[in-house]
Amino acid sequence: MLMYPHIDPIALQIGPVAIHWYGLTYLAAFALFYFLGTRRLRHEPFRSLVDAGVWQRRDIEDILFLGVMGVIVGGRLGYCLFYKPEFYLTHPLEILYVWQGGMSFHGGLLGVIGAMVWFSHSRKRPFWQVMDFVAPCVPTGLAAGRVGNFINGELWGRFSSPDLPWGMVFPQSNSMLPRHPSQVYQFLLEGLLLFVVMWLYARKERRQGQVAAVFLIGYGVLRFVAEYFREPDDFLGLRALDLSQGQWLSIPMVVAGIVLWFWFGRTGGKTATARA
Repeated sequence: MLMYPHIDPIALQIGPVAIHWYGLTYLAAFALFYFLGTRRLRHEPFRSLVDAGVWQRRDIEDILFLGVMGVIVGGRLGYCLFYKPEFYLTHPLEILYVWQGGMSFHGGLLGVIGAMVWFSHSRKRPFWQVMDFVAPCVPTGLAAGRVGNFINGELWGRFSSPDLPWGMVFPQSNSMLPRHPSQVYQFLLEGLLLFVVMWLYARKERRQGQVAAVFLIGYGVLRFVAEYFREPDDFLGLRALDLSQGQWLSIPMVVAGIVLWFWFGRTGGKTATARA
């Protein structure tokens, strides 16, 4: 049985200015996205599109900027809508209190999708081509976010067997019983494992839209599994069929991903054929 190591959430203090580890993990996520985006341009069909002058490195910067906006706005609104709708309906101004915490991945995903609709329309690029570019670059950012969750000592897991060697006591949970370090599980599953699967799958040219579809399936399945070890939000508990809110939000992702993968497999063309 392990004890949570009580990591100071402040990485650096310079006078009144405090730099938090959580903020640094966000910066790491953005840096990793940009780095992987430059490598993604070497994969087909994007390598051919770069040679044709359709895609350029500055597109990565624009996608990153719009994606960050989508994550912040969508993540916050998604949390308010999916997790505490009654509270925020009666306290609408507190939707803006992002410093109090409360972000939803599923809301952030919808925000990013909206941002990429804007990008694809403004640049006259096929939407699914843009999503295929983005999808393999996302999981490392998710991994960085889970590191931040662990450093903050938040989103801990459900109670584990006392015999579990890596069971961890999180005193901030008001219990001295061992729990699953679910932040680590999600780091390994939704972050590293999903990245490896996505990167290997995307290295070969696929039907347009299938890379994005695999991301929906992969994240949805891995998040669904991880939620069995993560403590449900105390204000929600388990929902119907003893599933958590995160599991119910992941099911539509998996269904949509499967439908899209087969649909694109039957009707889509190779992405290299799309030049605009």
